[in-house]
Amino acid sequence: MPAWLTQFSQFSVFLGISAVGFVFLVVSLLFGEIGDHLDGGFDHDVAHEGPGFFNIRVLSVFATAFGGFGAVATYYGLGTIGSSGVAFLSGLFFAALIYAFARFLYSQQASSGVRTQEILGRPARVVVPIPAGGIGQVRCQLGEELVDKIARSSDGSAIPENTAVTVTEVLGDAVIVARQTA
Repeated sequence: MPAWLTQFSQFSVFLGISAVGFVFLVVSLLFGEIGDHLDGGFDHDVAHEGPGFFNIRVLSVFATAFGGFGAVATYYGLGTIGSSGVAFLSGLFFAALIYAFARFLYSQQASSGVRTQEILGRPARVVVPIPAGGIGQVRCQLGEELVDKIARSSDGSAIPENTAVTVTEVLGDAVIVARQTA
């Protein structure tokens, strides 16, 4: 073993691990999503259910708790194996706590976005006239929300403003509409 390695005490090694974990935690909190690219592809919002256990923040909390509790255990006289066991269990506990909290917060997110396919087959009203072979705009109500979409007529004919139509096709952000039959 190199001589410089023997100069570090068990206490200082645990404190160093805690400090590195804390620095990564602060960097990931200050710079947001930058740290999410450091996870090696292990944590890509597990099936869109929230952050995975290998999220950089969860791992940073693990390292911080591991080092901190390992240093405390060493201070109170536990040996290397005992301190490492206490450090591992404490790190695992706090990482699991942060993981569960992050998943909870992720599950509370809501989206006001409307999926385009929800408009298919719905009645709408022309708000900007659709010229023959051209584009206009329709407005459709989905629940409490009014959604405006660029529209073309299904047969290429002109459709005047305030005409009732039905959305027959969805093409990206645009829709194809047909006049409603009485």
